[in-house]
Amino acid sequence: MRYAGAAVERLLRKELDAGPVAGLRAFLGLWRGIVVASDFRAGCPVLAVSVEEPLPGDEIPPALIAAAEAFDTWEGLLTAALRDHGADPEEAPEPATLVVASVEGVIAICRARRDTAPLDRVAHRPEALLDATLDGRVRGT
Repeated sequence: MRYAGAAVERLLRKELDAGPVAGLRAFLGLWRGIVVASDFRAGCPVLAVSVEEPLPGDEIPPALIAAAEAFDTWEGLLTAALRDHGADPEEAPEPATLVVASVEGVIAICRARRDTAPLDRVAHRPEALLDATLDGRVRGT
């Protein structure tokens, strides 16, 4: 888990220097490449671990803790990039979480359907959200 989380973290750190949209495009490109190259057999291991629930009474497995940390890191990097590029500091965490969640979710749908069409249909939406956040057009409720 830590290896997978750190690999994505390195990519995001590099790409987010050019801005949140560049980081998003790299994030989407990474997962698209993985699912296509694996013939839809592989996806995000962090997501895979995070949906496995420990049995009642069991301790939380270290892999699940590492998955939560990876998601926190990715969201934190995107939040920081949004703030660094002019987003309202109070508003930045919400779109960051939504972007990570939507990318992870659409990749799971692509794997289930064995098709990148879901990703193709929605990839522009997270980008529009980031653009709107940077322009100050997104306000939390």
